[in-house]
Amino acid sequence: MKLDSALLIGAALSFATAAFAEVSTGHPFYGDPPDDNHPWCVHDQNRPQPKLVKPLPESKLEAKAKAPAGAIVLFDGTEACLSKWVSDKNPNEPTKWIVRNGNMECVPKSGYVRTKEEFSDCQLHVEWAAPTPPEGDSQGRGNSGIFLMGMVEIQVLDNFDNPTYADGFACSMYGVSPPLANALRPPGEFQFVDITFHRPIYKDDKCVDPGWVTVYCNGVLMQDRQQIEGPTGHGRRPKPCAFPEKGPLKLQDHGNPVRFRNIWYCPLDPAKAGAPKHGPMTAKATAAKRKELAASIRKDAAGKPAGSVEQMLRFAESLVYEKDDATCKKVEQMAGQYLAGVKQLPADQIGSKKDEVTQVGNDFKYLAKWNIVPDDFGPKVEVEKLAKEHGWKLKK
Repeated sequence: MKLDSALLIGAALSFATAAFAEVSTGHPFYGDPPDDNHPWCVHDQNRPQPKLVKPLPESKLEAKAKAPAGAIVLFDGTEACLSKWVSDKNPNEPTKWIVRNGNMECVPKSGYVRTKEEFSDCQLHVEWAAPTPPEGDSQGRGNSGIFLMGMVEIQVLDNFDNPTYADGFACSMYGVSPPLANALRPPGEFQFVDITFHRPIYKDDKCVDPGWVTVYCNGVLMQDRQQIEGPTGHGRRPKPCAFPEKGPLKLQDHGNPVRFRNIWYCPLDPAKAGAPKHGPMTAKATAAKRKELAASIRKDAAGKPAGSVEQMLRFAESLVYEKDDATCKKVEQMAGQYLAGVKQLPADQIGSKKDEVTQVGNDFKYLAKWNIVPDDFGPKVEVEKLAKEHGWKLKK
């Protein structure tokens, strides 16, 4: 949808006065680690949270949200329009999602839905609302997703006073690019999302145009011609590849009764795609950022209780961003002392350490999986022996 200059100016003023949120949530030793062009892990707890921005009033968005002449309407609030959608798992079957009060509502555990219509480059409008009263937190609250061509997810999530890992926020390109802001209304109120999508173009197995996505939410810019790096997924980094010429729009069933309404699109000419504005960082910039992140995490670790498991694992986390011999030796020494203490516990007390030991073991397995420490790293070998001795299962 084309937004007028008043809306853009309002969004810019909101950005100018917004402050970064201080809370950052997620899990270390979780998603794919940094690489030569990405300083962050996938779903990185250390990645800054999106700015909190006041959304534009619904009254200013409603007129612009109407499907223009020539648009293809995918859902207009009627039962008849639900026939344009089918089960994603079984496309020959109708969807089990329901129409309630003019909204298409996810029926938890019924599965994703997809459009019968297939398309590619487009201008897409979607409105969604999270359940109220809200239940759960982080990724467990009002979760769904808008899958462009069924391959690139623009996240749907209730992030109103609900932090999560940055690249999983509402209007993130999931696992790739956090939104530039958090401009959500409270759960129960509808969010107005406008997407411009241009698919990747390949010729003779070579990328001619990687494709990009621009996203607005409630009149505020979320993604600014963000490069598509490949099909998105949970915990893994996308891999560039050719897309089919067309694909369906999919909506996710993540176990929450999220509601959708007013869904339409206008086809766009791929020849006018232009170039992405934002994408992977250069190797030099990535190396500098990773070094900065590692130093910040080591500083944070130094402030944790001396000799604690928390401090040890925080130092270990810094190795994900920068391999540092001194830090590696520190982690090895601290882990050795920790495991020696666990082994000395009486038989009736050692069971209380099960969760802690398995966490340490899983974290060291992560480091070895990505060659951050060698597979024969002493503490990793010792904690695996200890877990096996007591029948405590580690992640494969």
